[in-house]
This record gives sequence, structure tokens and C-alpha cells, in this order.
Amino acid sequence: MISSLRGRVLAAAGSSIVIEVGGVGLHVNATPALALASREGSDLTVHTSLIVREDALTLFGFATRDELEVFELLIGVTGVGPKSALGVLSALSPEQVAAAVQADDDAVFRKVSGIGPKTAKLITVSLAGKLVATTTRRAPAAISTGGVAESVLAALTGLGWSERVAAEAVEETMAAASDTETASVPALLRLTLTRLGPAQQAGRAR
Repeated sequence: MISSLRGRVLAAAGSSIVIEVGGVGLHVNATPALALASREGSDLTVHTSLIVREDALTLFGFATRDELEVFELLIGVTGVGPKSALGVLSALSPEQVAAAVQADDDAVFRKVSGIGPKTAKLITVSLAGKLVATTTRRAPAAISTGGVAESVLAALTGLGWSERVAAEAVEETMAAASDTETASVPALLRLTLTRLGPAQQAGRAR
């Protein structure tokens, strides 16, 4: 079982990343937010799940263990395949998934492409009581803005920025942007990366 990968990013686009490990380029399916945050030539660590099928071996990678754990819980739900589970985590943070399950709010999952009403309801029923452990971990005290900010912070630290630099950038971005611009992980991540910019690459080493 491949539980994690660390290597140089060869390519990143859409919802996939190619990571070079030991001279081999491995194709990893990822959320658009993680693919967006990945930079060609930089080192990247991802937590992975290897899906084995008769005709394929497919890797799915995530910035945090929380995302990986929620992914593996989701694919255990009848009717939820790996691509649909990835779609859920592309739209929602682990904290938002847990909150929806605890509130029995299947409408949240119906908004995800590939998730129908019956499957959405099955998610809330099947995962009830199983997500407590994945929501007890918290970001540094500097970040107290909810699941979106926490997911962006986790993505940035996973890409090599220090927690201090990443937390400061996320907070500054949220203070300067509108609620609409920071409502989703991809949107907030894009704005934060712009704020960090090439000039702050040195912050990764601090």
C-alpha cells in the first residue's frame, strides 16, 4: 500500500499531478486546489490512497491526513466511487463534510457532480458518528476562520511554506478579500498564492 509520496512536481493541471519519485513519474489524482497550489520543479508531499482495479492502479493524493481519511470513508459508502469522493473533497473541506453529516444535511452532497439524492442521503447515514476523529485536529491559533482557511493552510504547509508564513498570508488574504472570494478552498488558495508570490519563496525555508 502506498500511503504517501514525496518528490518533485513534474506537472500539475486540472485535477492531477505528476510527481517524480526515484526517477519514476507517478500520476496522482488530486483536488483542483492541490493541483493549483503545486508548482513544477518544487517538492511536494501528498498522503495517498491506492485504488486497485482489475485493469488499473490509480493513486489519489491529498494535502492532509484528514482529507485522506474522509476520502477513504466516502469510498466505503455504497454508490460513492473514488472520483465522486474526490469531487466531494474538491468542494468541501473535511470539517464541512463532518458538519454536514452531523447535521444530516444531504443537500450539501447533492450539489457535488455525480452524487444523486439517494447517494447523498447514504453518505450522511453511513458516516454518522465516524468523522469525530477527523475534526478534532485544529490549525494554529492564528487561523480561526473555519474549514476553508484550515484546508488552505494545510495545502500551503504541505507544499513547504512554514506555518507562520502560510498563516499570515491566509489571514491577510481573508482580511483584504470579500466573503465571496474566500468562500471556497480553490478561490482562497488562488488569492493566497498570489499574495505569497515568487518573492516570498524564501519563506518556505524559515
